[in-house]
Amino acid sequence: MTTSPRLLRRLSAVALLVLAGLAPMTHAAPAPGLDAARLAALGERLREGGLPGVHAVIVQQHGATIAEWYLQGTDEALRDRGPELLGGVAFGPDTLHDVRSVTKSVVSLLYGIALQEGQRSGAEALDLDAPVLDAFPEHADLRTPERLRIRARHLLSMTSGWHWDEWSRPYTDPLNSEIAMDIAPDPHRYVLGQAIDVEPGTRWLYSGGDVALVGALVAKASGQPLEQFARTRLFEPKGIAFEWSASGSGDGRIARAASGLRLSARDMAKLGQLVLQRGAWQGRQLVPAEWIDRATTAQATIANPDAPGSAYGYLWWLGAQADGTAWIAAIGNGGQRIWIVPSRALVVVVTAGNYNLPTQGAAPAAILDAVLAATAPPAAP
Repeated sequence: MTTSPRLLRRLSAVALLVLAGLAPMTHAAPAPGLDAARLAALGERLREGGLPGVHAVIVQQHGATIAEWYLQGTDEALRDRGPELLGGVAFGPDTLHDVRSVTKSVVSLLYGIALQEGQRSGAEALDLDAPVLDAFPEHADLRTPERLRIRARHLLSMTSGWHWDEWSRPYTDPLNSEIAMDIAPDPHRYVLGQAIDVEPGTRWLYSGGDVALVGALVAKASGQPLEQFARTRLFEPKGIAFEWSASGSGDGRIARAASGLRLSARDMAKLGQLVLQRGAWQGRQLVPAEWIDRATTAQATIANPDAPGSAYGYLWWLGAQADGTAWIAAIGNGGQRIWIVPSRALVVVVTAGNYNLPTQGAAPAAILDAVLAATAPPAAP
């Protein structure tokens, strides 16, 4: 079989981009209102290293992939005993990547699934208004009137009121509350034993500890380890490969609900599309639509100016651009993002290796800006 000169030229162009560290993937036909030149400019910026540390970008609109780029870069993985430096990695469609706190938003989906299953079976462990400590009889000595006021909805909205310091100290500091939880012999007891700073429901405070307890509620209600429940109810039905690191010691080892997942960029996009479709996937309702609506509706206002959003749902970030374009996001340390823009039917995924850097949010924000500029609806005549 002979190859046409035109096809050879196209293959040569692809090869040059691969050598440059940027592998273009097959794109869908341009959607109405798509500015292909702006999207191409984003690809060029990535190729030239204008957005340092970025490893992969996927843009989907109306369920079709319109852009997909992979690069090379240094990376690390959060293993059971802490971060492991991976060195240089050539990223591709199937490369698993640490998603860090994107894990929190995945746990929200799992809670929604488990909540529905519990309602059908009559189980009460996941009742949003049940005292959290009721699900932990093994820690009965921690039951105080103040702690018994904390409900599951407070954990999901990060308004538990527990003392927690995860933002003023880096994740390399053992005094960071999440790190201290991860290295504790019993991470759940570590969180449940914290002092109460404010009345539950009155203050939003970023807390991996709240999410660790949400994961425990799912595991207790389902009778399965969190990662096994995730495998059977969410990941296998969607064809998602994953790894999930653990914390604790001995029989107390548990999947890190706050930060332990490793996923490919394409599978992150599947999760974003699932949320965009209100929990439906290929004719199946994997996550209750009512839960998606509740989880992506503001449950708490964020007053912290350093936060990437202005409101928080149930383990999902909520915000808007300067022009009012609203977005939903799963956000992880290092520049990991699943952006969902319902008004544009958009899902934008970013993976990056800028862990613990104060500027880690700059590249994902620039990518979202560029994608929104490229998919802006035509101006009115």
